[in-house]
Amino acid sequence: MFRFERLKVWHKAVELFDVVDKVAEGFPARVQFSVADQLRRAALSVPSNIAEGSGRETAKDSRHFYSMAKGSAFEVVSIATVCDRRGLMTVEEYRDIYGRAEEISKMLTGLKRVPVSA
Repeated sequence: MFRFERLKVWHKAVELFDVVDKVAEGFPARVQFSVADQLRRAALSVPSNIAEGSGRETAKDSRHFYSMAKGSAFEVVSIATVCDRRGLMTVEEYRDIYGRAEEISKMLTGLKRVPVSA
């Protein structure tokens, strides 16, 4: 088992991507290759950076990737806000994505304080 697979935040980040992907599937064709793809890429970046950070040898390197993951979670919220304002998602979908990203962000802040262990 890889180290990141033991991290609750990684599992939550994968779930965030699943939710985002499902919501983005419902976007109109006119934004599928722009806004929907950007939202998916940002959401996929969260668990990817967590995984990469967990495999680093030093705490400094790990923290860098956890910071990148947190930034991607912020990007998801920013894009979701634009989508909500444009009526591309429901209020419930927006609140779900926002809440998940907020929880992940808080967990990443805590994870950055934990020293790297084998």
